[in-house]
Amino acid sequence: MKIPKFADLIIYEDDNVFVVNKPPFISSLDERGDGSSEISMLRLAKNYWEDAQICHRLDKETSGALIFAKNPEAYRSVSMQFERRKVKKVYHAVIEGTHVFDELLVDLPILNTGKGNVSISRQEGKRAETWFQSLKYFKHYTLVECRPVTGRMHQIRIHLATQRASIAGDEMYKGKPVFLSQLKRKYHLGKDQEELPIMKRFALHAYEVTFKPDGENDVTIHAEYPKDFETLLKLLDKFDS
Repeated sequence: MKIPKFADLIIYEDDNVFVVNKPPFISSLDERGDGSSEISMLRLAKNYWEDAQICHRLDKETSGALIFAKNPEAYRSVSMQFERRKVKKVYHAVIEGTHVFDELLVDLPILNTGKGNVSISRQEGKRAETWFQSLKYFKHYTLVECRPVTGRMHQIRIHLATQRASIAGDEMYKGKPVFLSQLKRKYHLGKDQEELPIMKRFALHAYEVTFKPDGENDVTIHAEYPKDFETLLKLLDKFDS
């Protein structure tokens, strides 16, 4: 994978923080315990700004808005905003099926079972809340806005799965990849060609974040869709609407 120039990923910057539009397939932090030289967003950020600290994280496959602090004070301030649930996060996801979510609140506790796995557990789970709003309907898919109140691991993904609305391509939660042959009639593959999914990951993007970089005034930052997400929506528009 071609690593983009870090400065080109920055969508907001001031004296205290910078926000990047994270590409998919790059971990937020170095993967634990693997001595690999695999690149992480934090490592790239430190090459850009030596004292950079990451204020939250996104799953490796998730693209979108990711906040970094430039100094310890800013890091403390933004971390406290996350802790007190003052940061507003908006994600967009393409889910399987046509679902009319009109300010649907999913309030189901999530238990981290280790090794990157989570489950819904009313007994042992930690409180987790997400609001869902349908934005656009296709024949077999829906574009939804997801607004997590809490920040549990895989929260949006598992909450959608509980609504039988798995994110397209999210195989961990029974979501299937989208192939052009499913959408387009008379789709022909060349001889000996294997068809690849339209997106090689699950369709989740951190679209917008609102927080106080200076601890005083709110700033809302939009992260544009990456190419693969945009392509999926264009093809759904063309062949599945």
